[in-house]
Amino acid sequence: MEHVLGIGAVAILAAAAVTLGVLGAGTLRWTRRRSAFLGRVRAASHALPALYFEGELAGLPEPVARYFKWALRDGQPRATHASLTQEGSLQMGKTARTWKPFTAEQEVNAAPPAFLWDARVRLFPGLCAFVRDSFLGGTGTMHGEVLGLFTVVHASGGREMGEGSLLRYLAEGPWLPTALLPSAGVRWTPLDDHSALATLEDGGVRAQIRFTFGPGGEITDAFAQARGREVDGEFVPTPWQGHFGDYEERGGMRVPLEGAVQWLLPEGPLPYWRGRVTSIEYDTKR
Repeated sequence: MEHVLGIGAVAILAAAAVTLGVLGAGTLRWTRRRSAFLGRVRAASHALPALYFEGELAGLPEPVARYFKWALRDGQPRATHASLTQEGSLQMGKTARTWKPFTAEQEVNAAPPAFLWDARVRLFPGLCAFVRDSFLGGTGTMHGEVLGLFTVVHASGGREMGEGSLLRYLAEGPWLPTALLPSAGVRWTPLDDHSALATLEDGGVRAQIRFTFGPGGEITDAFAQARGREVDGEFVPTPWQGHFGDYEERGGMRVPLEGAVQWLLPEGPLPYWRGRVTSIEYDTKR
């Protein structure tokens, strides 16, 4: 019996082909921009000591020195770059009820301090947003597109963006512990037996994070007194907190595999990111 494809089926297949073409073009365009950014990171990289030694910890606050002794091994090769993959959920609205699943790739560089977070957020079945958050040379950028083609948000440059992005970089230091060492530019100020203030400056902007350390030496929390939160097109200084957990050894270092982030609003916490690291690799040559 001869099979005839109906007009409706032809239209569906044609629409699917167009959609696949659009998605392919958007993905290619997005990937090329990602590669260009990483090329600039590598071009700006400068040398760090090849090995890490505990002698670098002299004079650090006690909980900070305890953390590095717990997370690193004396004499090990120094990790200068981390490549991570993540999965989790992202709060996309103004309430804590609009969570959307995401997958992401993240690149973190120790010298100079730089990162690129490249995510796909599933808005609805068949529709995703491409989201990129980055920092390099004092410039922070947030860019989002639907299908990798239609821009829905773009913010780049300015002190608020730069400081907010550098704050994120510093707070996520536990994923690349060597980026928190004094030789990577981080200054540590003692606060108490369980916390210390980390300060990092780059490209004319400065970030300060209060890290809290657990009984074993691990970093459990990161807190910023005033990170710029976008509200109706303006950046409002807002208390911000991140939490780390489920530490395991990766690349000879102890790093957290789970995390969560929230704004601390007067009416109560507003969580907006929670995720898990699904893979992580380190480079000691960049």
